[in-house]
Amino acid sequence: MVERRVHAGVVSSAPGSKPQGAQIRVLTLNHGEHQDSTLYRLEKGCYLQFCPGPSLLGHKVFLYTNYAMSNNQNEVTDQPEFIRNQYYSLEWQRGVQDDPWAPASVLGTGILVEDTDIYCEIELTRPGSFHFYFVYENVDSTIGPQGSGFFHVAPTLRYGPNNEALPLDCIQCQTVLSKCLGPLPTWESKLRVAKESGYNMIHFTPIQELGESNSSYSLAHQLRLNPCFSTDVGRDINFGDVENIVGKLRTEWKMLSICDIVLNHTANESDWLLDHPEATYNIMNCPHLRPALLLDFLLAKLTDDVARGDYEHRGVPRKVTQNEHLDAIKHLLLTQILPDAKLHELYMCNTNELIQEFYYLARNKVPPVKQSTSESKPELKLIQDPQYRRLKSLVDLELALQIFNVYRNDCYDEESRIKKCIEEFKKKLDELNQAMMNEIQSHLNSAVDNCIAGMRYFRIQADGPKIEEVSEKNPLVPRYFTYPSSLSNFDEMEAMIYTLDARYLMAHNGWVMNADPLQDFANVRDGTANVYIRRELIAWGDSVKLRYGDKPEDSPFLWKHMKEYVELTAEIFDGIRLDNCHSTPLHVAEYLLDCARNVKPDLYVVAELFTNSDQIDNIFVNRLGITSLIREAMSAWDSHEQGRLVYRYGGQPVGAFIQSPRRVATPDIAHAIFLDLTHDNPSPIQKRSVYDLLPSAALVAMACCASGSNRGYDELVSHHIHVVDENRQYAEWGGDYSATQDGNKVYVTAQTGIIMAKRAVNQLHFDLGYKGYSQVYVDQMDQDVVAVTRHEPRSRQTVILVAFTAFSHPEPHFKGRHVKPLKFEGKLDEILLEASLRHVDHRVNGPIFQKSNSFNKHSLYINGLTEYEGLVKENIPLSQSNIFNNTEEFDGKYTVLEFKNFLPGSVVAIRVSMRDNTLPAFQKLHQFADIVHLSASNSLDLLGLSAIIDNLNQADFNALFYQCDQEDKDNGGIGVYDVPGYGPLVYAGLQGIISLLSEIRPNNDLGHPFCSNLREGNWMIDYLWQRLEKYPNLIEICKWYQNTLQPLKEIPRYLIPAYFDLVVTNIYKTLVRVSINQMSEFIKRGTVFERSLGLVSVQCGGVIPSAELPPFSPNLPQPKPSVKTLTLSAGLPHFTTGYMRCWGRDTFISLRGMFMLTGRYQDARFHILGFAACLRHGLIPNLLDGGRNARYNCRDAVWWWLQSIKDYCLESPQGYGILQEPISRIYPKDDSMPAGPGQADQPLYDVIQEALDVHFQGLVFRERNAGRAIDAHMSDKGFNNQIGINPETGFVFGGNEANCGTWMDKMGSSDAAGNRGKPATPRDGSAVEIVGLCKSVVSWLAVSYSAGKYPYQGVLRKHRDGSMTTWTFAQWAEKIQQNFERFFWIHTSPAATDLRPDLIHRRGIYKDSYGATQPWADYQLRCNFPIAMAVAPELFNPQHAWTALNNVKNLLLGPLGVKTLDPDDWAYCGDYDNSNQSTDPKVAHGFNYHQGPEWVWPIGYYLRARLTFAQENGCYIKTIAEIRSILSAHVAEIQSSHWRGLPELTNSNGTYCADSCRSQAWSAATILEVLYELKLWEQKQPLVPASDEN
Repeated sequence: MVERRVHAGVVSSAPGSKPQGAQIRVLTLNHGEHQDSTLYRLEKGCYLQFCPGPSLLGHKVFLYTNYAMSNNQNEVTDQPEFIRNQYYSLEWQRGVQDDPWAPASVLGTGILVEDTDIYCEIELTRPGSFHFYFVYENVDSTIGPQGSGFFHVAPTLRYGPNNEALPLDCIQCQTVLSKCLGPLPTWESKLRVAKESGYNMIHFTPIQELGESNSSYSLAHQLRLNPCFSTDVGRDINFGDVENIVGKLRTEWKMLSICDIVLNHTANESDWLLDHPEATYNIMNCPHLRPALLLDFLLAKLTDDVARGDYEHRGVPRKVTQNEHLDAIKHLLLTQILPDAKLHELYMCNTNELIQEFYYLARNKVPPVKQSTSESKPELKLIQDPQYRRLKSLVDLELALQIFNVYRNDCYDEESRIKKCIEEFKKKLDELNQAMMNEIQSHLNSAVDNCIAGMRYFRIQADGPKIEEVSEKNPLVPRYFTYPSSLSNFDEMEAMIYTLDARYLMAHNGWVMNADPLQDFANVRDGTANVYIRRELIAWGDSVKLRYGDKPEDSPFLWKHMKEYVELTAEIFDGIRLDNCHSTPLHVAEYLLDCARNVKPDLYVVAELFTNSDQIDNIFVNRLGITSLIREAMSAWDSHEQGRLVYRYGGQPVGAFIQSPRRVATPDIAHAIFLDLTHDNPSPIQKRSVYDLLPSAALVAMACCASGSNRGYDELVSHHIHVVDENRQYAEWGGDYSATQDGNKVYVTAQTGIIMAKRAVNQLHFDLGYKGYSQVYVDQMDQDVVAVTRHEPRSRQTVILVAFTAFSHPEPHFKGRHVKPLKFEGKLDEILLEASLRHVDHRVNGPIFQKSNSFNKHSLYINGLTEYEGLVKENIPLSQSNIFNNTEEFDGKYTVLEFKNFLPGSVVAIRVSMRDNTLPAFQKLHQFADIVHLSASNSLDLLGLSAIIDNLNQADFNALFYQCDQEDKDNGGIGVYDVPGYGPLVYAGLQGIISLLSEIRPNNDLGHPFCSNLREGNWMIDYLWQRLEKYPNLIEICKWYQNTLQPLKEIPRYLIPAYFDLVVTNIYKTLVRVSINQMSEFIKRGTVFERSLGLVSVQCGGVIPSAELPPFSPNLPQPKPSVKTLTLSAGLPHFTTGYMRCWGRDTFISLRGMFMLTGRYQDARFHILGFAACLRHGLIPNLLDGGRNARYNCRDAVWWWLQSIKDYCLESPQGYGILQEPISRIYPKDDSMPAGPGQADQPLYDVIQEALDVHFQGLVFRERNAGRAIDAHMSDKGFNNQIGINPETGFVFGGNEANCGTWMDKMGSSDAAGNRGKPATPRDGSAVEIVGLCKSVVSWLAVSYSAGKYPYQGVLRKHRDGSMTTWTFAQWAEKIQQNFERFFWIHTSPAATDLRPDLIHRRGIYKDSYGATQPWADYQLRCNFPIAMAVAPELFNPQHAWTALNNVKNLLLGPLGVKTLDPDDWAYCGDYDNSNQSTDPKVAHGFNYHQGPEWVWPIGYYLRARLTFAQENGCYIKTIAEIRSILSAHVAEIQSSHWRGLPELTNSNGTYCADSCRSQAWSAATILEVLYELKLWEQKQPLVPASDEN
């Protein structure tokens, strides 16, 4: 059915407060994710929130669902009718941070997704399966949904006089064949057997009138009741009478009922078929089935001929009993019967007729003069005759003329040419016919093989029924079609298939082994119609397959008739079992089940699927809203497999993690109704042994799902109660102790079979489900003994059932064997159940395990074995046990029970509770859980943390959350925790654990080495608090940790992972909130992504004894830094301690994002002042190393420092006041010895001015201690440094070809490759980003001087002749402005102003430098000019800038970062490997560090540049969306990385780089700057679509 979606409008959100602790499930929407085969199971009463994933950032998203809602979601009653293709638009909302139950603010539909915090919400009040999808509306959108899926809401089943709810996991269902219930007045006494056996649901097979076969599933009329229910009643029973009984079951007996609906087929005898043959797959509306019908007729005639003995002379007798007989049949079919029928002719063409037609056409159509040799023509193919007449297939004669009617060089007249053309055409037709003949013969060969295989099973195989006689009742093969038996020969049948009577030649239904259940095997459109001709169908000869078409209009009567049938069933019963679900067309089942649910919304829908695929199962469950899928224990081949099924079909593992009320919706498998036996299958007494019935039933009852059985199982019926052949009635209930037989009438009593035991295990199953024993553990104690544990996660009570299975019959005199003891943590409360099955002869010392030898099958009533008795004891103390020794043993915390008389066919169940000494610990832990889950607003007070955390600062949080291995060791610790079998965590602090738990928890991966380590000892628990003892400021929280974690040591070990996660995760969340609340409003009120980036400042900023800032002036005003100063790591884990931690350039590129935008102005201030103390040679250090061992080998760090001062003055509360603060200069002069604190104080503005004057003056110097001692790789020339200002252009310049003074600072170090001492990227001359920084700084200083906030007007250069040159800052800025475009812009097309056109490789870009020693380097496309655009946009022509940025977008932009070099450049190598030992100089020892790998921090400046120039280029709204979209990768990265940061770089196309820092300060900082400026722009200019955007 083609789906047509109708939008029914917007559901207005009126979000009020949700109940505290209400369950919320979060479903994340991801671009391109269509989850048709993913199942999300939800409960009524919970809230479903759709949250955008990172991939939706930058898209305007509209979300639709067909969940039918009124504008008041809270209205449970009078809900609108569900219409599948009617969709509602949902409104986006923004919730309150850290309080998921607080009222949200409504944002509207179709908003631009700027963060992942928003959501659309539905309160789930109606059951069913519902679809959702989302679309985009932006310039890049494509037609159709960009993502979709389903969510499944379980129904609420109610019964009893008080309308009590029956949880799905408490269902105990028994199947009855309705035809075996007999007259309606006897139903109660027969159904009472189920009630007394402990069942609370009856599954009725169809109650309608049956066809001639008497099969329970071959219905003669869907709207007429089975007349056998009226026998001896005196009147016709109607559906209302059935409804009355069902109502009594529901109300008085507390038993629900479900009934089958059969949608695929109807009985051959259905009278309405005569009027509506179009409702079937018949030979008129499906002519493609005609060859299969003729084959079917031939096979039916073969049965008749063999039954008469016509082929005995050919080795085929009337009784087929040997393989030789089958060989003879096969030979007969392949050599006589099928060749004579020539079925292939129905697919072939008449060669002579087509040649004749070709001849006439060719004579009248002149071929083209010149044939194209290169042009490929379509292949000539047979066109199947739609009526499948003999030799009536065609070919495309126009195409044939093109191919074969051609000029020929070997012919000299027209007649000979045409003759040759016809010869070629005939040759092709013969080829096509032969190929078709071969294909059909292949189908027929398969058909014969399949027929012989069926005969072999039914007549010869040991595991088959061994039917020998060939007759009409027992044909050689089942019929695939229904047709008149009066037809005597093949020719009559072939003639009939082309007449009007062909509509009554109807295909039977059945099923196909291993077929795709999503395809219709009878429909030629689905490409599976060969099923009939190949005889692959396991056919039901009593029923014809129904043909619905795509929509009701295709078969109006059938759709209306079946709708009435389904609605009637839904009215009467509490649920529906969809028979043959896997072969039911999905669109048909959808429509009819929707009709049923509109009659009864809380309809319980059950189905059995044979797909062998969870994914395909989920498609059916999602599309049809199936509540429970039938699963069968009989599919298990041994006890181990049976135990696996018990575990698979429901519940969480014992010790599962304690989930938050608001959590991610996780994919699931369908809810199961797990049966010990289904009515389709033989008795397990035939397949296993009678002694396995009880243990298998008990194991099924321990499954955390619905359970069920088939009537007869509990009564020890040893044969198959067949849905077709069975005509006897069920026995009635005869009371607890009355006789089992009264004359010719059979009764069932409590003593029958395992009735008493089944009642006990059913009650146990109900209690476990009702009381929330939702955790399951299965222990295969030995090959026959299985123990199943059900655990209740709140009270921590446990029920353990041990079953001794008997998949094969025990030896009659078996006396038992050793079974290993049952060992568990906790105390034994009681034995709930002991039950076993014994042969009655055990009373007189006969063999316990005798086989039955006196069964008499009753002629009128279904009866079972009577030689066995069930022994049941319930709720007994250990002293009365027959299975355990009467005393407990103890092994530490474990209780041990020894088995003494545990035999096959026995089960025992015990209840266990926690020992009394563990209860206080559980009480504390549950109190902790209640506080953190339900009291977010005042959790600090309730946890006793308020006073403790008052004095904590971000350095303390760095120690609490982070610190990688070297940082922890530098602080006197032992490093990060190393988990055996897994490896070291990334952080010593809480984040190391949280990152791992966030992956383990959702999947309940209790087998993870981390969980094993927690269970095995208290090492991790103690590590958490002991590592804090070394921090004086954390002593109190250390004690709090210790006290809070102590209960974990007092509970059973198997529960420690769950409670450890509960405690540690919520400690982390609580403390993170405190840390964030110390930050700026931008972070506190920011998105999850913004807060995550803010936390990177905590991550990278810590106190490391080996890497402190230089000493500060004692005259520094308050606030002063603490004794141990915090420093900013460049990146983790490579730049963490010692001289490698703190880099001048990295620090000040990061400073605004890490410290200013986060509100950490004092940390920013201390870094500015600390580095100022180190100024020397007009530069600040590259590597700080405490200031005294600093290296001054970078030209750009000082400009980043100056830019940070500018940002600080303009953005911090202190503002320009920092310029007055004293700097304790370490080197008052370039050649000074280090001075102590306070010995050479200067105000910051003087230090700034010195840096500028030195640059303007120009300086050439050689690094101190030049040589291997400070750099093992640099050449001698590289130690020579130069800085200056070009007097013509105002550009900063410096460096030489032997050093690398900008951020692209890789120095070659490979002798083998010959690149040692060679910088990969010297970038000497005027690097573009430094020119931009200089312009930014001097422009600001010009304004600051004019405002009286900076004391110097400009800079001064002294010449050797004593003359001086002065520039004001305004003049300097103007000089740069005048020259920048001239010297850096490369025109889009050749221009007279091109300085070196011979070096231009890319046009429409800005040069990377100006005046490099290697001139070609100026012209390389790199990622640096966007930096200048972001800091000094006024330098750029806006249109030029946009062109250049588009080139960056198209050529350099990667998923996370920006390529550092044009991919077309000869030096480009996109993958960085610092350990590369090759002889290739381009990559050896990581020489290509900045020659292609994609660095993350420059993308921040690229995005800021786009934002800056978007407005002037008419692309503002598009750019905002584009930026959000680009940042989606960064959101995903920071959420998934264990480091919870952004990496330094990636390899080509965003692939992982092993040598990259996993969390780099400047990567996070520059992205945070983008987000901050996005907010400023959006505040300044809200996103209102502009018509002139391009």
